Amino acid sequence: MPDANTALLANRLSRTTLDALPPAIERPAYDRAAVTPGIVHIGLGAFCRAHLATYTDDVLATGETGWGIVGVDPLSPAIRDALKPQDGLYTLLVREEGRDSLRVVGSFLDAMATADQLDEALALMATPEIRIVTLTVTEKGYCQDAATGSLDEMHPLIRADLAAPDAPRSVPGLLAEAIRRRRAAGVAPFTVLVCDNLAQNGIKVRGIVIRYAELRDPDLAAYIAEHVSFPCTMVDRITPATQDADRATVDAALGCSDAWPVVSEPFKQWVIEDRFPLGRPAWEKAGAILVDDVHPFELMKLRCLNGAHSLLAYLSVIAGIETIADAMADPHLPAVMRRLWAEDLIPTLPPVPGTDIPAYTAALEARFRNPGIRHRTIQISSDGSQKLPPRLLEPARELFAAGRTPAVIPLAVAAWMRFLLEVDEAGNAYTVADPLAGALTGIARAHRDDPAALADALFAIGDVFAPELAAEAGFRTAVVAWLESLMTAGVRPTLEAFLATP
Repeated sequence: MPDANTALLANRLSRTTLDALPPAIERPAYDRAAVTPGIVHIGLGAFCRAHLATYTDDVLATGETGWGIVGVDPLSPAIRDALKPQDGLYTLLVREEGRDSLRVVGSFLDAMATADQLDEALALMATPEIRIVTLTVTEKGYCQDAATGSLDEMHPLIRADLAAPDAPRSVPGLLAEAIRRRRAAGVAPFTVLVCDNLAQNGIKVRGIVIRYAELRDPDLAAYIAEHVSFPCTMVDRITPATQDADRATVDAALGCSDAWPVVSEPFKQWVIEDRFPLGRPAWEKAGAILVDDVHPFELMKLRCLNGAHSLLAYLSVIAGIETIADAMADPHLPAVMRRLWAEDLIPTLPPVPGTDIPAYTAALEARFRNPGIRHRTIQISSDGSQKLPPRLLEPARELFAAGRTPAVIPLAVAAWMRFLLEVDEAGNAYTVADPLAGALTGIARAHRDDPAALADALFAIGDVFAPELAAEAGFRTAVVAWLESLMTAGVRPTLEAFLATP
């Protein structure tokens, strides 16, 4: 006779098991069979399923039926393979101290992977029913030059796509080919809605896609420039990677198996520029903020939340601190973070409509302290070569341009440089996940005993450090000093020394 675990695994979350879930489990409050696709979402990671999908799920519950989502994963079929047997359904586990709530989300109608469904995905994107293509592919997914924000024309995926443009492997290539197919069929172009943490994300991705199209077909580039809308957005919801313990919690609560649930904090925010020529869901009914200019909101979030995350992550990984909540229990890290906000980041922000920025950062600190969210510092540490420029290096440049010297950013940069050694202070190894990992870790290994040489070699990487920032003698001196302290004295004495400075 099969045991209870075997029976649980055989009983999978799907439309046939939805009605049998315990009453406490929230579930789609609408007829999913009546919903048709209106959105293709590229990138099936946890964030979009905790954010875009929940806003859209709430809109579908109001009676709008034309905005279901079909997910397309450009990297791996793994999430597709998890969601397909579940009819696109999955569980959102919202965690805060002392309380969990579970919600089955129904807005994803189907899932694909370009690895073996490229033609199918492109055909869907070319249909008139698809009016919006949303994206969460991380900074590196756009094949950008991190230092300039423009297309990296030598990126291997870009070179491959230019050689075979009708079978794209990159995100810019996929968007351009889908738009070309729509144009050839006489179908108006979809809106491209970027939901990644890039400053002026719509503007930046528009430039990347147009430049790719110029290299492929200048006439297509002119068409995209004239006819395709790329609204900017600001997205915010802390969504750690799903752990086996989370899956066990979800399965026990559902009474059936969910192959890939998502975990998030209660807070969510979405600010969107309202430019959708073919229409959009009424996301404002679900709490989204529709504006003419998202830039002040996104800059505040990108620098204050994501910039603080980067600072905490690199120092924590080096010190062997596993999660952001653990970092907030450290005797020194919260004080360093507050100084980053007050001295380096808030002074670079424009006024944000309806927002008290110090109150916003105080709320961020409370969110970071949520022990229910085990947001792993090694996860946040990924892709530093892409994330540091918009989060911390651009504010540093702005401070210098205004005649001010950044106080905390040099420490954060030094922590990233020390992080590249791939071993923490206790001798535990970890792996650097970054598009430039090979080059970065090779430099770190070559100069592991010479902080000044390590810093000089990294400052020479133009994909990370803009020349004008690398040329700031005071910045270089401060970074080298903090790097030497981290490499010789360690994190704790370095933080104590930092907090002792005015």
